[in-house]
Amino acid sequence: MKPELVKAAAEVITNQQILVNMVSRRVRQLCRGHRPLVEYAPGLGHADIALTEIANLKLAYESTLGQNGNGAAAAEVVQFPGIIVEKKTKKKAA
Repeated sequence: MKPELVKAAAEVITNQQILVNMVSRRVRQLCRGHRPLVEYAPGLGHADIALTEIANLKLAYESTLGQNGNGAAAAEVVQFPGIIVEKKTKKKAA
């Protein structure tokens, strides 16, 4: 991926996780034969085409947060539990 395309797309989609998911999904579509929404130079990779589409505002996303009927419950963020490492003590045989 070209860094200038990543930077341009990151200015449009500020959330990195959403940007990665959009590029990933669009790359899958392009690999399956979907037509690009922008003109591109020959030899440009699928990820670069997807980033160009995002930078040119040809692709957008819509948040579905809270649309499944639980308005407040959907907005609740659940923290992933951390890893707890316990030292195992060796028991001596009697």
